[in-house]
Amino acid sequence: KSIYQNLNFKLTDSQIQVLREIRSDFKSTKPMNRLIQGDVGCGKTIVAVLAGSIVVGNNAQVAIMAPTEILAEQHFNSFKSYCDRINLNCELLISDIKKNMKEKIIADLKSGNINIIVGTHALIQENIEFKKLGLSIIDEQHRFGVEHRKNLIKKAKDSNVLAMTATPIPRTLSMTLHGDLDISI
Repeated sequence: KSIYQNLNFKLTDSQIQVLREIRSDFKSTKPMNRLIQGDVGCGKTIVAVLAGSIVVGNNAQVAIMAPTEILAEQHFNSFKSYCDRINLNCELLISDIKKNMKEKIIADLKSGNINIIVGTHALIQENIEFKKLGLSIIDEQHRFGVEHRKNLIKKAKDSNVLAMTATPIPRTLSMTLHGDLDISI
């Protein structure tokens, strides 16, 4: 609520609707498996920030996986700007991080000292463990293989999954490719 109440802009009707759908998924007895589809710049990231803050507010961790280091750094900067306002620990895990910092991040993830982690394929390495991963956000999900997505998702028991894409995917194709994936636009 603190992040939402301190936004310096008003959410669009579509963003509010998608957040309602996500909150409804969180209340369900089965894990969320939702794709947010929207043009570049439409506000998918703020929806992800707010969804992530709900999960952190319920004492779980959030992982955001992006296909490139540049995109991961952009997401990190966005998430961190909101996290810093309310004292949430948000970190970046990419291959270009010094070994001692990487070791600290890995230890802090396992102990639960990190609330939100943003990264690339580095998040799915075997040595990455979470204390309680509650939400896996996968940006540009079509740029990851099935195994990549699965490797992040299996790092948690019954983790919620929120995929994001700017690439339009017709509902019939998404059902064929992704099974029981709910779509928000």
